[in-house]
Amino acid sequence: MATLPPEIPPERSLIEYPSDFPIKVMGARVEGFVEAIARVAQQFDPGFDAATIEQRPSSGGRYLGLTLTIRATSREQLDELYRTLSTHPMVKVVL
Repeated sequence: MATLPPEIPPERSLIEYPSDFPIKVMGARVEGFVEAIARVAQQFDPGFDAATIEQRPSSGGRYLGLTLTIRATSREQLDELYRTLSTHPMVKVVL
């Protein structure tokens, strides 16, 4: 059973808000993946521009890595965005 990392108090956060924050997402290279992930990002950052998503296919071409840079306004926003992306059916990994 995996243990969760200890909760870091907001005053000890290394991230200053607001700031631009990159998030890496990997999923199968299928039709609609980029658009689905862009819609999630826009839910948490209404000013997010899908045209800024960086795409990198895996060496075998089966997977697609995306880098989204969102405007982070709070730790709660980032935590919820990570949870939402991590549970998305098209997503394999979120970093």
